[in-house]
Amino acid sequence: MKSPPTMDPEALGTPPESTEERQQGQGGRQGGKKRLPWRMTLSLAYQSLGVVYGDLSTSPLYVYKAAFADDIQHSETNEEILGVLSFVFWTLTLVPLLKYVCVVLRADDNGEGGTFALYSLLCRHARAALLPPGRGVEPGDEDQFSDAGGGAAKKYLEYGGNATTALGGGGAAASVRRVLERHRVLQRVLLVLALVGTCMVIGDGVLTPAISVFSAVSGLELSMEKGHHKYVELPLACFILVCLFALQHYGTHRVGFLFAPIVIAWLLCISSIGVYNIVKWEPHVYRALSPYYMYKFLKKTQRGGWMSLGGILLCVTGSEAMFADLGHFNQLSIQIAFTCMVYPSLILAYMGQAAYLSKHHILEGDYRIGFYVSVPEMIRWPVLAIAILAAVVGSQAVITGTFSMIKQCTSLGCFPRVKIVHTSAKVHGQIYIPEINWILMILCLAVTIGFRDTKHLGNASGLAVITVMLVTTCLMSLVIVLCWHKSIFLAIGFIVFFGTIEALYFSASLIKFKEGAWVPIVLAFFFMMVMCIWHYGTIKKYEFDLQNKVSINWLLSLSPNLGIVRVPGIGLIHTELDSGIPAIFSHFVTNLPAFHQVLIFMCIKNVPIPHVSPEERFLVGRIGPKEHRIYRCIVRYGYHDVQMDDQEFEKDLVCSVAEFIRSGGGGASNPKANGAAAPEKDEERMSVVASGSMRMLEEDGVGAAESAVGPSRAGAGAGGETGVRKRVRFVLPASTPRPNAGVQEELRELTDAREAGMAFILGHCYVKAKSGSSFFRRFVINFGYDFLRRNSRGPSYAVTVPHASTLEVGMIYYV
Repeated sequence: MKSPPTMDPEALGTPPESTEERQQGQGGRQGGKKRLPWRMTLSLAYQSLGVVYGDLSTSPLYVYKAAFADDIQHSETNEEILGVLSFVFWTLTLVPLLKYVCVVLRADDNGEGGTFALYSLLCRHARAALLPPGRGVEPGDEDQFSDAGGGAAKKYLEYGGNATTALGGGGAAASVRRVLERHRVLQRVLLVLALVGTCMVIGDGVLTPAISVFSAVSGLELSMEKGHHKYVELPLACFILVCLFALQHYGTHRVGFLFAPIVIAWLLCISSIGVYNIVKWEPHVYRALSPYYMYKFLKKTQRGGWMSLGGILLCVTGSEAMFADLGHFNQLSIQIAFTCMVYPSLILAYMGQAAYLSKHHILEGDYRIGFYVSVPEMIRWPVLAIAILAAVVGSQAVITGTFSMIKQCTSLGCFPRVKIVHTSAKVHGQIYIPEINWILMILCLAVTIGFRDTKHLGNASGLAVITVMLVTTCLMSLVIVLCWHKSIFLAIGFIVFFGTIEALYFSASLIKFKEGAWVPIVLAFFFMMVMCIWHYGTIKKYEFDLQNKVSINWLLSLSPNLGIVRVPGIGLIHTELDSGIPAIFSHFVTNLPAFHQVLIFMCIKNVPIPHVSPEERFLVGRIGPKEHRIYRCIVRYGYHDVQMDDQEFEKDLVCSVAEFIRSGGGGASNPKANGAAAPEKDEERMSVVASGSMRMLEEDGVGAAESAVGPSRAGAGAGGETGVRKRVRFVLPASTPRPNAGVQEELRELTDAREAGMAFILGHCYVKAKSGSSFFRRFVINFGYDFLRRNSRGPSYAVTVPHASTLEVGMIYYV
């Protein structure tokens, strides 16, 4: 006996979770686009001091020491120290203040920042994406995102048509776009630039904790007896680094309230010491702010002065965090914090050190020029304690930024899958990646023990920092033309002005390759190789799927030939294809001729935008005639979205299919029910389904023999409990008209299938190089990609599905 109608148009109005709660959930993500109250902006500015500026604020610990390491000497004429101060002042003014605060922060990707944010922003304004399958949006999906929930995504999708007319902008923008779309080499260069920047950020995550912590504890040299500090500095630095990485799994939100006060105390400390030294030792040190002192410095020191720029460069380390951590705050809060607190404090600190050193030319001990020699002896121990805490905070920010960058790469298919733990329910971007955390710790300890001084650590860190800045400058020049539709001469002026400054620093850092600068190059090469192998293997795997997929007509004509049986329940087939039938399913059904009464082909697509609103997450279509009950569902996530847990996801998935049925989706397929030769595109018309418009209620059921509702056959519930099933019904808003008989019948079958249970069919493929392949391809696929696949996490959707309801289908892909 069939169950009664499962629709219940109660006067429930809008489901409580669909409007207000979702708006609250998205409000923080789009904060960069909305004008926030001043009180909230100031609060964000206060928080950003602890999260964003920890690394930049601790740079006075090692800049002067790195600049005067070997290349130049501090003489009684003071031309060297005043020239270094002049370089530091103008570098801080031009790079963090002018470039990042005034320009780069405006190039956010729907509130998110970073190297990959710039890349995805460019890919939405030109057909230049070389992302693996399921990591982009296919042409034909136009207008699937609303302006309210994902205006940036809508622009990205529109390039599937006429990119010039859809995205706007003529003249230079159209010319640059055509050149970029016509030459695939340029597209590869664009992707390589983004990957190089990402790899250098990871390298910075290794080097910054090492140099920050080691520089902070190096103050023990002036507070202990001569020679004894060498036995304390290295063990203490390693102990602090181990503790720092060991505490990562607790999440930054647990100690977040301590971060901002520590950085504020540190900034007040160094600025106060700077004012004290200026007043006491050299009040006229402000004259060194003139660019003329840079000319005098280079004229006197020549090659040694040029090589010392690699140490001066460290004054801007951490500047990229302003852009990378943009998603946690908004533009105005970061700008206020830097211009009102960080920038003046750093300038006073550097001026104070220069004022002290201008009157002290002969320094005892090996410490020579450094931060702690300018600190009054009576407060040296408290300053040392604050410096260590500030170094830990700065290192924490860089490590967290590295986690975020790895997550972006993983979401876009450019890095092997890793375990991502969200450590905060309120702050979306706070994550923890165990594998990356321990790799960073081992590498950080290795470079600290291996170098044991700030000279080599500074050379390594400087090259990583300036490479990221160069990549940002190159990508920003394209953003100015393609995204902002400004004059091409403005973009050329931007890259020439800032590119020349950064190229000068880059050359000074690269010349010290043998003195530590080789470390970020080796780290970047290693991570780049991992990313490229994973990217290449994933592309080849998808191409095999695409070439070996079977047509819908094959599936529809299969039943009478093999005697296929439809069994109760919902069969959920995971696939990376968003059209056609994957080869893994044809392999399954030809060996086991049976599948479920309701079949859903599900594709999880990570699009290169930060967030997809829940109302636009599900794209549902029908495969074949209605009576076959076969659907396709594309689930879209942004690279900063958190995937739902299994139970919530199952409910939303079934509700999206039910809403698709209720709204008459796929009606165009019905007239072609008897025409097997109909085009696939007519039978797979996809439509966005708002998951909140229909709710599914699951009530604890009774034994199958006693049940007065639901299908008469007995079966296992969704949780796999035999003899016990749940009653499922759909709840519609009161304003919804009553569905017709055909829709009610289809919804009833969907309800029966849901009550019978859901099975998860997962493909497990082994990728091998086909015979006759070159040695390079065999090595990359059979060894490199296979090693990464076996040692990486499985797909995120395969982790939470119940094992009792999972069926894995194995297949070898020869690519």
